[in-house]
Amino acid sequence: MFHPPSLMAGEISRRAALGAGISFGLAGCAQAQPRAPQRNPPPGLWQIARDRGFSFGAAVQANLLRTDPLYAAAYEGEVGVLVPEFEAKWSSLQPREGEFTFAELEAIVLWGQARGRTTRGHALVWHDAFPAWALAALSESPARARSVMAAHIARVLSTTRRHIRDWDVVNEPIADPPGSDTPQADGELRNSPFLRALGPSYIETAFRLAREQDATLRLVLNEYGVEEDTPWAEEKRRRLLVLVRDLLRRKVPIDAVGIQAHLQMNRPFSPAVFAGFVRSIRAEGLSVIVTELDIREADAVPEDFVARDRLIAERIAAFMNSAIEAGVRTFLTWGLVDRYSWLVTEPAVTRRDGRHHRGLPLDWEYNRKEMWHAMARGFAAAG
Repeated sequence: MFHPPSLMAGEISRRAALGAGISFGLAGCAQAQPRAPQRNPPPGLWQIARDRGFSFGAAVQANLLRTDPLYAAAYEGEVGVLVPEFEAKWSSLQPREGEFTFAELEAIVLWGQARGRTTRGHALVWHDAFPAWALAALSESPARARSVMAAHIARVLSTTRRHIRDWDVVNEPIADPPGSDTPQADGELRNSPFLRALGPSYIETAFRLAREQDATLRLVLNEYGVEEDTPWAEEKRRRLLVLVRDLLRRKVPIDAVGIQAHLQMNRPFSPAVFAGFVRSIRAEGLSVIVTELDIREADAVPEDFVARDRLIAERIAAFMNSAIEAGVRTFLTWGLVDRYSWLVTEPAVTRRDGRHHRGLPLDWEYNRKEMWHAMARGFAAAG
């Protein structure tokens, strides 16, 4: 079980510490000062969503909840569902075989519980954020690979079961098709360590292992790259739907599909195409949730923030409206504040012109942007 809060002080996992180092370096670019809390604050996105029967949440970093008062205040005001950005991934929870550390994940859970907020898990099985010892173990034999996967899933779910009821069980299993940013030519499934060790059955194995631990946990298959109206996104949608239908045909215990929704402004978006895909998944009896929403700007954008934010808001509104119309009830952004977004810390997605993406609801100084207002209008107009 989780330990009392007094045991957590100063304990930072290696993965979370990495995130902290990146974030603190960026914060120096434009340091915002803490503001006095408002006596009667206006409703946050999570409240607006809740009042219309929706859920809104965001990825969060435990170390920033501790060290940045503005960050903590923003999450308290805006977020109803907390998603650990690093703290529930394999490298953070089991950096060495058999040595589990839940301190940082526990910090997020307890912070949320003190404020009546829930936490969801991300992610049990993924090809990234994967420690070297586990990579080596998976290469030894199929039996060893399955044993390592089973031990990790069992320990994590048995430890968190009273506090986390919703998990991304398998994250990003589909290979990127030709025409994408990172095409893979080895088949329709990503050539991950788990695929090499166990073959395609690793996905089914992970879900069955998770269900064995908990009969009522929501088990989610999470994927990216299926949102836009491009040929390669259409192919990835096809691959994902084939996988989902195959899992269901074999009665694999899957409850929902997570659509990451890392949107890109330089790619076309069709509300009708996206809504049709969501309906196809829901027709199989599964829920669909948006798990990692943000938006990446193109390099050729207007200079001023007002014009840029208006374009982002228009795309977010089109996406949200189509998702809501197709039956999506949960929207989670990958972060909340621009200064701590992976869009400004990850070299593979940062802007080449030196400016920072404005792809989250709050700007660098924690102000609500047009994206926030577009999301608020989307929730308020639905339900």
